[in-house]
Amino acid sequence: MVARAADAVPVRSEAGPLARLADRWIYVFMAGLFVATALTGFIPRSLIKLAAVDAGQRAPFPPVLHVHAMLMGSWLLLLLAQTSLVATGRTALHRRLGVIALVLVPSMVAAMIGITMSAWSSIASIPAGLMPPEALSQTKTVVTNVLLQQIHIVVLFPALVGWAVLVRKKDSETHKRLLILATVLPLAAGIDRLTWLPTTSPDSPVALYLYQLAWLLPVLIYDVLRRGRVHRAYVIGIAANSPFVLATLELWGSPWWFATAPRLMGVQSW
Repeated sequence: MVARAADAVPVRSEAGPLARLADRWIYVFMAGLFVATALTGFIPRSLIKLAAVDAGQRAPFPPVLHVHAMLMGSWLLLLLAQTSLVATGRTALHRRLGVIALVLVPSMVAAMIGITMSAWSSIASIPAGLMPPEALSQTKTVVTNVLLQQIHIVVLFPALVGWAVLVRKKDSETHKRLLILATVLPLAAGIDRLTWLPTTSPDSPVALYLYQLAWLLPVLIYDVLRRGRVHRAYVIGIAANSPFVLATLELWGSPWWFATAPRLMGVQSW
């Protein structure tokens, strides 16, 4: 499939072996990077928490969390499979397999909402005295602030994927870039769990936003080197993210948001 002439960003004609290798495998690399990030971020902590559940030191995970993990893992593996199929020339299978996204994406959004609702409900129902007041206050602060990022993901992730699906036949260059942009949004949870990275959390989400941009650098640099400029999909995608980022930075930790968020979540006592 070829992008429309008006939207196409021509690849530079001079292409050595490394350039040709990048043309073929850059999106497979990105999908692999996303998978590796999720595994590195989640597996160590998950194993520790599962051991604590087995030892009776913490409550079992809610079922919706297992569903979310399965769906997010499936999305990352689908992205890796799809990019690999295109890189190896199996585009017919790529198109057939892509139908899975039509079911997977709405399921992922529903699971994200379910996790958020479950977290708020669980914290709101903690009996008085079960947690030290300071620890409970800190937990509520984190959950309230993180809700801003969750709203960002729940709105923009399906919007970007939907756009990618709409243009898949007439503009494949935009299609694949939108899927990368969409995936880096929920990947924030995996990046945030890379505890060896310097962070501004929980005081500010600035570092996390910078890391998400850093995770996109390979494809941005690829476009500049091979096409002379960043593709318009990245420009539009980053612009679409900007209102959510600015709102999060403005509302993070603000008294107004701490008064408003519980009402949005239907929590009477917070």
